[in-house]
Amino acid sequence: MPQYKKLAIPNPTDLIFGVSPKPLTTRRGLVIGGGTVYPEINFTLPPMEVNADSMGRVIEHYREIVEGVLKRAHELSAPGVVIEFETLPDMTQTPRWGLDIARVLLDGMESAYQRYGIRSVLRMTPNDNREMTRPPVMRSGPHWESMLWLFDQSAAAGAELLSIESTGGKEIHDEALLMCDLPQVIFALCIMGVRDMRYLWSELDAIARRHGVHCAGDTACGFGNTAMVLAEQGMVPRVFAAVVRAVTAVRSLVAYECGAVGPGKDCGYENPILKAITGYPMSMEGKCAACAHLSPLGNIASATCDLWSNESIQNIKLLGGMAPTVSMEQLTYDCRLMNLATAQGKAEALRFRNLLVDSDAGLDPQAFLLSPENCVAIAQAIVDADGYYEAGKSAALAAIGLLRNAWADKRVVIAEMEHPWLDMMYAAVADLPSSEETFIQQMMDVVDTSKFIPKEYAL
Repeated sequence: MPQYKKLAIPNPTDLIFGVSPKPLTTRRGLVIGGGTVYPEINFTLPPMEVNADSMGRVIEHYREIVEGVLKRAHELSAPGVVIEFETLPDMTQTPRWGLDIARVLLDGMESAYQRYGIRSVLRMTPNDNREMTRPPVMRSGPHWESMLWLFDQSAAAGAELLSIESTGGKEIHDEALLMCDLPQVIFALCIMGVRDMRYLWSELDAIARRHGVHCAGDTACGFGNTAMVLAEQGMVPRVFAAVVRAVTAVRSLVAYECGAVGPGKDCGYENPILKAITGYPMSMEGKCAACAHLSPLGNIASATCDLWSNESIQNIKLLGGMAPTVSMEQLTYDCRLMNLATAQGKAEALRFRNLLVDSDAGLDPQAFLLSPENCVAIAQAIVDADGYYEAGKSAALAAIGLLRNAWADKRVVIAEMEHPWLDMMYAAVADLPSSEETFIQQMMDVVDTSKFIPKEYAL
């Protein structure tokens, strides 16, 4: 059963960038959520093979990246930096490679601290390779073991923040998105996803406790962001993608129930809802993430962030310099503005936050649901529900209701061809059974059970 029964941030006025009721302090003294927004830089390799023969060049790329981004952060007087190392599949499949790179990053961070005094912390995000076997084996086997080994060893080496883009439920969710099947979305996220999250994050919590580090948070990137990208391509309605986003918060909340304390991972656009529920700090990405994917959420995403991220960028040469260094500059300037607004008082911070919100919220239903008022409303629907299945239905109905009212009041642009989807989605959720057990039985008769192993989800 869900543990959160009331909101940590019930007043939308208090859902704002840089400030969280439960800030997190790192070993170097970064206080995330304590009044300062820090840049979080994410990066990856240029197109190249990752294998035993190329590991020397791979290592040099990461050494060059960390040196470049921290030097630029120092030059721009950044108050601190979060470095995220999001492994490529090969680096989790052969976890020694991932660990070697993590150590190179940690060495570079220590060197920059000694040389410049720039404080940083490493977020370790191993790739979830479990989906590479079909149907996926979620709770055992080589993919599971190598992933946990990498978490454990990188935490022992000094990575303080543990995160992942976990994939439990994607076997069903991908097809549900293409069919715009909201009941199957709820089944994938709030039945399969929740069960996988609880199993996975209980293990990660044990690792974090063993090494005195922090479980940071998961992200429904493979679910909500996939819906967003499909909507950008015109393959699914934007209102459908917006409602999917609301439901993803139910799944991602489980990490915090299992011991995660933030900062939630950047590509989880459900994070403002989670911040309202848990009070923990959150990372977000928006316009600076265009190097990785396009979105209609460029400004509004920063309205409630505690870390401001670029998603991921390849280490390639641009006119201004290497791309990760360029991203660091962009992030640092954005953070500088938010921190200046905070320094000038709550009224000025709110004024700036509201400009960020109002610049996006009326132009797309996905952006609209990320306003502080709407995030608090969806968060309230989740904590008021009795169980994850009910929370998924409640989040969906709350999102649909918010969109219906805003469209009727001309506060959000919704394409004419998408108007009927509001009623269709409402009817689909309203017709679902009240019993979770009955719902599971119905869905098991509908979904393609050859795509997943039911016992891996205790089904």
